[in-house]
Amino acid sequence: MHPRTAIERYLRQLAVERGLSKHTAAAYRRDLAAYEAVLEARGVSAVADITADDVAAFHVSLADRELAASSVARHLSSVRGLHRHLIEEGLATENVAADHRPPKLPQRLPKAIGVDQMTTLIEAAGGGVDATPAQLRDRALLELLYATGARITELVSLDVDDVQEDIVRVTGKGNKQRLVPVGRFARRALDAWLVRGRPVFSKKGTSTPALFLGARGGRLSRQNAWLILQAVAERAGVENVSPHTFRHSFATHLLEGGADVRVVQELLGHASVATTQIYTHLTADALRDMYTSAHPRAVHR
Repeated sequence: MHPRTAIERYLRQLAVERGLSKHTAAAYRRDLAAYEAVLEARGVSAVADITADDVAAFHVSLADRELAASSVARHLSSVRGLHRHLIEEGLATENVAADHRPPKLPQRLPKAIGVDQMTTLIEAAGGGVDATPAQLRDRALLELLYATGARITELVSLDVDDVQEDIVRVTGKGNKQRLVPVGRFARRALDAWLVRGRPVFSKKGTSTPALFLGARGGRLSRQNAWLILQAVAERAGVENVSPHTFRHSFATHLLEGGADVRVVQELLGHASVATTQIYTHLTADALRDMYTSAHPRAVHR
């Protein structure tokens, strides 16, 4: 079987079994297209003929491109997954990519902002009695982003029916759904948007169940949600803010408030509690600082 055919079969299997998002599927496709190009340049026309030297050549090509360590790791993970698939399908007898492990990446602590900064940021969106429909939408968007800890893609994918009283049904990676409660600030902002803002936007386009609408009445795009956040952050004078800042702040503030890490795991939609526990490093640092400043014998003078 030609490598290109095997890669297409592997990508289809991933799409069916793991329910990959469009962005993740596109990343796999790009990684494996680069791998196929190296195989083609080396004259490999059948997956049974791929050797460890061919994989090594691909690894070297990644180094030549001076990619970031995270990008190299992703490329190699894609290739290792492909070769595991070849063995499972009986198309190869040896995993020739087994020895090419992705570089170990340094653990980066998530960036969170303080509660006061978050309040300033959300307030900058507007949303008062005299707010425009766009301001009502922007306020509801940011309130919900912080209230749920949802990824920006998950948030713009919400439909009106996904909001039930004080519960939001969020669809995450692999089409897995989770229920996330929202507080009165987010609920109030959502009500204002649904009653006073969304009807104005919906008249501009065809009927859509989307919760958040863009200027033409269609579903708000992820890119436009980004632009909204950046504009609000600039007005608020808060720098280096992204949608993930809201997610990280959501998790950090919950843990600092005493929430159990497994509850936060469920709310974030993490498959493993180990992924969530990275946030406990932040809260541990806060506790250490508080202890050092408060305990009379914590600091040696």
